[in-house]
Amino acid sequence: MTSKKLLFLTAMFCLLASYGFSQRVGASYDVKDSSVVPNRRMPQHTGFLNGTYNFPAKPRNQWEIGVKFGVPTVSGDVSSVCPTFGGGLHVRKAFGYVFSMRLEYMMGTAKGLNWKRSSYLPPAGGGNPWAVAGYHSAFYNNHKTKIQDLSLQGVVTLHNIRFHKSKTGINFYGFAGIGGTVYDTKVNARGGSGTYETAFLSIAGNVYKDRKDTKKALKDLLDNSYESDAENHGETRPKLFGGTFNPSGSGGLGVALKLSNRVNLALEDRITFIKDDLLDGQRWAEQGDLTRGFDAYNFLSIGANFNLGAKSVEPLWWLNPLDYAYSEIRNPRLMRLPKPVLPDSDGDGVTDQFDREQTPAGCPVDSHGVSLDTDGDGVPDCKDKELITPTYCQPVDADGVGKCPVPCPTCENCPDLCNGGVAMGCAEKMGALPSVSFAKNSNRLSEDAKDVLATVAAKMRNNPDCKVVVIGYCSSDKREQQLSWDHVNAVINYMVDKEGISAHRFIFNYGQEGGDCNTVDLRAAAEGEEGPNMVEPPHPNLRKKN
Repeated sequence: MTSKKLLFLTAMFCLLASYGFSQRVGASYDVKDSSVVPNRRMPQHTGFLNGTYNFPAKPRNQWEIGVKFGVPTVSGDVSSVCPTFGGGLHVRKAFGYVFSMRLEYMMGTAKGLNWKRSSYLPPAGGGNPWAVAGYHSAFYNNHKTKIQDLSLQGVVTLHNIRFHKSKTGINFYGFAGIGGTVYDTKVNARGGSGTYETAFLSIAGNVYKDRKDTKKALKDLLDNSYESDAENHGETRPKLFGGTFNPSGSGGLGVALKLSNRVNLALEDRITFIKDDLLDGQRWAEQGDLTRGFDAYNFLSIGANFNLGAKSVEPLWWLNPLDYAYSEIRNPRLMRLPKPVLPDSDGDGVTDQFDREQTPAGCPVDSHGVSLDTDGDGVPDCKDKELITPTYCQPVDADGVGKCPVPCPTCENCPDLCNGGVAMGCAEKMGALPSVSFAKNSNRLSEDAKDVLATVAAKMRNNPDCKVVVIGYCSSDKREQQLSWDHVNAVINYMVDKEGISAHRFIFNYGQEGGDCNTVDLRAAAEGEEGPNMVEPPHPNLRKKN
């Protein structure tokens, strides 16, 4: 019967396990949450958040209250029989992620019945119930023992520390503790009309095939009254609640299955040892065997556990202490990371992976790390003693100084510098500049547009003292205003980044009327005409990204 009961409990647990694993296991707590940190550990928590202490404070965790029922059995001189039942309660608290303690109360009834007859009768004065009842020959030992105990146990679990999974819904644990046991044992030695001695002799005289037949005959005979006190220690042992009290030690193994962050089921087996051989009412194991031995009792149970507590995380034995460390390594939130330092060998402000030139110290460069050459004479600005050399004065020497012809006293002598007797301005020198077209609602420069801008860049290099006005159109609403700004910005950025023209040679002009919304016009700036080469976007939330 005991094995059948064990199989029943195991099957029930497996059924619940199939349900439990389908449930969602909650995530670990947030280490930044101050509400789950007790006041006495707040200094550590503050130091951790400020980066002055490496370890987060241990959170306040919930208490576990458990209720269980199961099968108590006595391991002694008399064979156990079922069904017998018992129950228990416990309260448990974690002191760390591995160790916790619990206080447990258990009570139950265990029964036993030997299928082999016994004929050794100790003297009646010793309190043996069979001798007191008047038995002279064979009898069958049996007992019914009521057990109560209270114990304090240490519980150890290692299954929550996992290296390849954040959390688990199942928890294996072991426990051991000390406590006290009170037991009261009775024997069924008398029937309705007296003793069973004649019936016992009849059963013993029959030849049965196995113990099953013998036990069945005994169960049919006995009336389960358990009216006689079993042999006990009398006044030599303390009494409590009408039973004999003994100190006890216990240990066992268990497995818990999480159904939610508040509820879990547990299957466990506990064995308790007491320094007493009368737990089953029988002092000696066999007839005439005077060897002393001690009895023990076992409690196989299944139970439900509930986690209680507000502003607390679930019990620590369900949490993986490595979860925070792994999450910080994967996605740092509190980890202090060093500021990245990108190599810049020449110190020009452009990192090596984007730098196209190793520039001498102090030389201004463009966004590609190439030395600026404003007048396009082949001598970088940092070495050019004549920053703007007219085209007609080039080529230049190693210092960037050109060899200009002797100034012409009249336009007749230098007709290429004059227009109708008047010195030419930038508009005459550069001529009409082409326009740049964009696709509708786009600010991406096409290959044709880039070719157009390359011709403009060539003219600007040949006239380094001239500026260009970049004009965008349309401003009837916010979207048009922003698109006009995007067009002008795209043209100037391309000329600076790709063609190497200095940004100060452009005048930024957008949102004008009288032109096509998808066209940008370029013209040479008039003498004395000034303007910004960059303005803030009017509506940055509508800014085009392509």
